[in-house]
Formats: sequence, C-alpha cells, structure tokens
Amino acid sequence: MRSMLTATLIFVAAGGSAQAQLTPPSTAGAKPKVVATVPVRPALQTPADTANAMAQAERQAIQSDLAWVGQYNGAITGEVSERMVESIKEFQKARGGKQTGVLNPQERSVLAETARRRQDNAGWKIVTDAGTGARLGIPTKLVPQQSSDANGAKWSSPTGTIQVQLARRKEANPTTAKLADREKKEPAGRAVDYTVVKPEFFVLSGLQGLKKFYVRGTFKGDEVRILTILYDQATENTVEPVVIAMSSAFNPFPTGAQIAGPAPRKTVEYGTGVVVSDDGAIIADREITDGCLAIAIAGFGNADRVAEDKDRGLALLRLYGAHGLKPLALSNGAAKLNVELTGISDPQNQGGGGAASSVKASVAPISGGGDLALSPPPAVGFSGAVALDSDGIFAGVALLKPAIVAGPPNAGPAAQAVLVPADTVQDFLKANGVNATGGSTDAKSSVVRVICARK
Repeated sequence: MRSMLTATLIFVAAGGSAQAQLTPPSTAGAKPKVVATVPVRPALQTPADTANAMAQAERQAIQSDLAWVGQYNGAITGEVSERMVESIKEFQKARGGKQTGVLNPQERSVLAETARRRQDNAGWKIVTDAGTGARLGIPTKLVPQQSSDANGAKWSSPTGTIQVQLARRKEANPTTAKLADREKKEPAGRAVDYTVVKPEFFVLSGLQGLKKFYVRGTFKGDEVRILTILYDQATENTVEPVVIAMSSAFNPFPTGAQIAGPAPRKTVEYGTGVVVSDDGAIIADREITDGCLAIAIAGFGNADRVAEDKDRGLALLRLYGAHGLKPLALSNGAAKLNVELTGISDPQNQGGGGAASSVKASVAPISGGGDLALSPPPAVGFSGAVALDSDGIFAGVALLKPAIVAGPPNAGPAAQAVLVPADTVQDFLKANGVNATGGSTDAKSSVVRVICARK
C-alpha cells in the first residue's frame, strides 16, 4: 500500500548560499523574498511495513487464520515474514482480488469467518493433558477417541486414519539433536523429508508406511515430551492446516499451576512384589506395573498382569511354571501405630544388588480419606513391600505415590507413601480367585523384585 507523503523544502537565497528557513511575515516597504517549493516523491510503504505497524496479537491472529484456510505453513508467532505476505497474496488471489499483500477490512473479515468455520468443523479446543500438564490444541471432532496412561496420551479417529500422540519419558542428558535422531529411526521405516533442529525444539515430517507424520519434540531437564501426528494421505487437505495450528499451540511445559501430574515414567522401573500363593500369584503396585512392555520377576522370569484395582493401587501378577516360591501368610492384622516394611530397594540404592531389607515406619490416618500414611517413606523400589505389625502379623502392602510436579495454590502436600490395609488386600485377592491361606511368616523369603520395562 502506498502512503502519499509530500514535503516542502524552502530554500532562501542569501549572499550566494542556500539556507532553509521559515518565510518571515512581510513588512511595509520590504521586498518580498522568493520562496521555491520542490515536490518530493512519496515514500513507498511495503506490505511488511503495514503488518509491522499492527499489534503483535493481530499479526498472530492473521497467521493463525491463514493457516486454517490452508494458505500459511509457517510458525504462528506474530513475526512478519515474506512467507506471511505471500500467504496473504495467495488468499487474495484465491478470492479473485488484487494481490496487494495487505488485507482490506472486507478481506480480513472473510478470512476470520472462514477460519472460524473450519475450527468449528474440526472441533478445535485447547486442552491441558492431565498426566503431563502439557497444553495442546486438539481437533476433537477429527480425533474423538482418547486414552492415556502414565507415559502420555493418545487421540484418534474411529478408524485410526488420524492419530495424535503425546509421549513423555525421562532421558539422561537429552539434546534436541539426539532426540531428533532417535525419532528418525523409531519406529523403523520412517522416511523423513523435512527436518528442523534448534536448541529448544525439533521438528520432523515425512512418511511412515502409508501415513504422513509430523513430530515436534523438546525437553526440560531430563523430561522429554514429544507430539506426533499421523494421518492417511487421503486426509491431507483436511489435516495439514490443523497440523500447523497444533504445532504452534503445543506448550509442553506450561508454568505455574497449569503443570500437574506425576513425573514421567522411567524406561526401567523397579518395585517389590509379595508372593501370595505357591502357584505364582503375586501382589504388586499397579503404578509400577502400568504401561510395561514386559514385567519380569527377578530370578524367576516374566509375569503377566492379570488384574488391577485402580482405586487402591493394587495389581495381581501371575508367574506360570515357577518353582521355589514361598508365599506369605496373609492373616488379617489390624494396622497398628508402627509397622515393619520388607521390600527390595532399587538396584542403584544397593550397588546393583537385589537383597531384601526391612525398615520401620509409623502409621497415621490421612485427613479426609480412609488411607493410611507411612512415615518416613521407604526407599525407591519398596513400592509393593509387605508390612508386618509389631506381632509379625500381615498388616498390608506399602505403596509409594508419584510426586506431584505442581498443583493448584494452597493444595496440601500429598502423602508420599500409603499403606493398603490387610483386609483390602484380602478382598482384592478373593475377588480374583486367589486362595492366600497358609504360607510363611518370613517376609524376606516372600518378597520378589518386580522389573517393568517400558519403551
């Protein structure tokens, strides 16, 4: 857009030199001075100049709307670029208008309304994932089916043609270059045709089998969060504008009270199991055994998770064909003020060893609920440990609760370790057909190390 600017230069000839000044008012008898005016060419204002004169929020809104109508595939930051200007021209061309690179009021209105309709058709919503605390935009009508676990969340279309995956994990000394290199190779068969790697994030896109994929990932400390979008090539025209919006809306590490949930799960995690029958039934922590590619019982082999109690955090594992198991006697004992916990701590806590050990803990009710808190909490690896009261009678199973990364203001501290009472454990076993009568009173001979292997 041209801005017609003029300037007047006033030259006064005096003593053979030119001096620019304002013409003084004429006085009687004075000879009027000669004033020469020279028109100046109007300065040209580029489309980028016009855009830069706008508020950043408006520039971001224009970029977002252009992305939704399929004309813009850059970052939605509000920063003016040649790509933004060309996208405006493409939008004007598609409507049969003059390609000025600057939206007039009518064009801006049409662009906003078109983008809004497409957002509504996709069911666009900004959501906070409960497990990770990450904020991201989800086209809820395109991917209405949702599932989640400790390792992230997934949204998909009913037929699986469109999938959105939010993954989380812990990784020692990550860099975006290392993360990008791993994502290029996993899963096998990815053909990458676009790569951007910056210190703060990376982006990959290409083909994965018959689907197109888009990956954006980053990290904070040792926590890694990766957004993956998969879609059939037949859906490309519908999905690709949404991909741009999702990439820009992805906020993996919001600050303050928005972040909530347990820390990302480890690739390999250790817990304790209690053998409760000689045919291979083992009580363990549900959280420890959640999302595992394989569950191993050290010294015996792999086990299956056959039942769970989400409310109380218990899992029932089953070892098949194992010999030499020593089930614990599970007589119902009432939890007293003090108990002894027997478990197997994380290998890093005992030089790589796997010995069972015992620690003392006190028991106290948790305000506002029926759970019992254990203090002090035992070492990592003790989740699932057996608790015996002062008379050596089974009092329950100890569970370590994941720490909350952050929560709402004024929230009280969550208990770090709880005791699931003996009668609750017995009821869970009976409901799943396990006869846990008889057995040993030697807790150390009845506990086993549980190893969860995740991706």
